[in-house]
Parts: sequence; C-alpha cells; structure tokens
Amino acid sequence: MLDIQLLRKDLPAVVAGLARRGLAFDEARFRSLEEDRKSSQGMIEGAQARRNSLSRQIGIKKSKGEDVSTEMAEVETVNDLLQASEGRLKSLQAEMEAFLRTIPNIPRPEVAHGRSSDDNVEVRRWGTPRAFDFPVKDHVDVGAGLGLLDFDTAAKLSGARFSVLRGGLARLHRALAQFMLDVHTREHGYTEVYVPYMVTGECADGVSSLAKFRDDLFKLEGRDLYLIPTAEYPVTNFVRDTLLEAKDLPLRFVCHSPCFRSEAGSYGKDTRGMIRQHQFDKVEILQVVHPERSGEAHEELTGHAEAILKRLGLPFRTVMLCTGDLGFSSAKTYDLEVWLPGQQAYREISSCSNFEAFQARRMQARYKGGEKGRPEPVHTLNGSGLAVGRTLVAILENCQQADGSVAVPEALVPWMGGVDRIARA
Repeated sequence: MLDIQLLRKDLPAVVAGLARRGLAFDEARFRSLEEDRKSSQGMIEGAQARRNSLSRQIGIKKSKGEDVSTEMAEVETVNDLLQASEGRLKSLQAEMEAFLRTIPNIPRPEVAHGRSSDDNVEVRRWGTPRAFDFPVKDHVDVGAGLGLLDFDTAAKLSGARFSVLRGGLARLHRALAQFMLDVHTREHGYTEVYVPYMVTGECADGVSSLAKFRDDLFKLEGRDLYLIPTAEYPVTNFVRDTLLEAKDLPLRFVCHSPCFRSEAGSYGKDTRGMIRQHQFDKVEILQVVHPERSGEAHEELTGHAEAILKRLGLPFRTVMLCTGDLGFSSAKTYDLEVWLPGQQAYREISSCSNFEAFQARRMQARYKGGEKGRPEPVHTLNGSGLAVGRTLVAILENCQQADGSVAVPEALVPWMGGVDRIARA
C-alpha cells in the first residue's frame, strides 16, 4: 500500500509515478475523502475542546454550589456529536484504506517506461544456446517419447492444464526441488520453511490486492481460505502485525511448495505442455530487509536465482520489466528467461521483485529504530529460485539427445542418485 503521508505531501509525484504504469489515479476521490476526513477530525477536536471546557465550568460551579443543569445538557449534546463524528471518521478511514489497497506500487525511477513485455529491457545474458545436429523436439514430444509425461491421464483426473510425471521424470522433478533447496540453504544463507498451502483472505490481501485479483485464486467453498498461488503468500505473512528488531534483519526464507493458479484471462495461451498449468511446484526465496539494504538485496536475490540456472548449464537472459509489465505490488522486477530450443525463444522461469515498503504497509510489518526512533515498515523481496516445472521443461528441451533420451545436468547427478541419463524404459 502506498504511504498516505506521501499522498498528502506530494500528490503530483504519486500521480506521475502511477501514470508511468498507465494508471490514471482518481485524484477527485482522494481529495474528497481527505476533505471529509479533515472535516470530521475538526469536528472531533472542536467537540473535545468544548467538552473539556464544559467539564471545567461544571467543576467550578459545583464547587460554588451553583446549578449546572444547562452545562450538563450541553455536555450530552456534545457527546452525541462527538460519537457521531468519531463514527464518521472511522468509516472514512476504512473507505480510504479500501481505496488505497487497490492502487499499485509506484515504479522505481530506473524502471523503463513501457506498455507491455515488448518494452522490457535486457540486462544481461548467460550461456550459449546449444547447436543441435538433429531435429529439435519441444518438451511435450520429448516427454511423450520417454513415455514419462502424461497429459491424458491428468485430464482424466482433473481436466486441462495438469500433468502426470512418471518414473525418471518424476524423480528428476523431485531432485530439482531438493537441489534448489540445498543450494539456497547451504550456500545462500536462507532458512528452509514448510508452510500451509492455504491462506486466509487477509493474508492474500497483505501480499497483493484480493479485491483486484480474487479471480486468479482458487477459493475453498464456504471457507475464508485460498489455495496459494506461490509460497510468497504464506511466507511474507510471517512478519504480518510484527515489530521486528533492526538487529534481526535481514530475514531470509526459502520454501518449496505446490502453487495453484486459476489462470483467469489466459485462455488460449500456452495450452500445450507444462508452461502454464493450474498446479505446479516452485522453490521461493524471500527476504525481509532494512529499507537501506533493499536495492542491494534485490541484486543479491536475483543472483541467487541466476546461480541455479548457471549450475544447471541452462542458457538464460535477465530482463528488467518495464512499468507496464510490473506486478501490482512491485517497485522493480527482474525476470529470468530460460532458452527453450523447442520454442526457439526465451521464456520466463523466475521473477525477482523488490516491493520496498508496499507489502509491509499492508501487513503492518515494521522494525524498531526508524527515523526519530519511530517504528518503520520493513522492505520485502522475493523471487522464484526456481519454478520447478519450467526448469524441468528447460532440461528436457536443452538436454535432449538424438536417441530420445535426456542427459541429466552434471550438477544434478548427485541428487539423482548417480543417474546421468533418462531413457525410455
């Protein structure tokens, strides 16, 4: 959520920042709510002052044995006015918060202006796409040739956009998650956590806007519970309604979980294969940091995700998302895009975002020792380190062999129990 003080002190800067996203901020509504709030606060302060004055008058008159019925009657009237004004102020504050919770974050100044992913800026590339001396297959055909990737059975069980993995492919999927967890905990300093796969609406709204993105989630009927679209939802909420000690920052967590997404609005997109599914696994890395460190932490976290791709020998590029492609809560995002020879294209495999204080304000996550000693919002960051299913896709396509088998990346062989090749049984 945006800082209400920034809106009050420099509304033009907020309007300009949101305009970079292509959003026209409703200034008229904000100003109307602010004027009503100021009016209600003025009435409350005036009523409180009048009540205090009457109390002093009543005390003086009572000490002299004088009649105070007139003052007592006025106190009752003032109390009624005060109660009504306080109720009105509480309602206005709730309306203002509901309004602000639907407004996205302001992009950082270095984020390029743009309307869509076509305007994203490539930052760097790593690795050289492999030259094949045989016809390249996509992951669907590679998996089908192995007899280990089964969409028909998945459709029989659950419908479209699901998959069943068998044998060596299921083992490879498990090994990838274990490999990622071990690298992030042993080498990158993250604490592994295991979390519920369902969160309340309050948790979901702390991370993003439930009002705007409710249709993207799967909700449990009759319960205030949603299946998580990413482990970011439960893990970020670890610090909800928490006052942290500055000395305890940063906090670093890594979590492997399934992710569930309705893919509302994506009909017709990536319907073939495992690129866009309703259920997939992901290893999420997340940091909670002091505001002064969030820029540095963002580069660090992105590097941790990149390290997994490098270890696996998968060519990729890192792009900075433009203003029009940023997620709702993000101030700055790097996407890692892995090379898929079956598509002859780079495809997203990780998004690494700096949310600055945006999520923390929504969750009331603060640390002691801010400016003038006051509690201040922490900064939160997260990224995929990596999406397990898409990493599996990348290995199937980049490591396919002429005989239909798939070579296991050398770094992953120990997690595969020494198996270095997956072939049709």
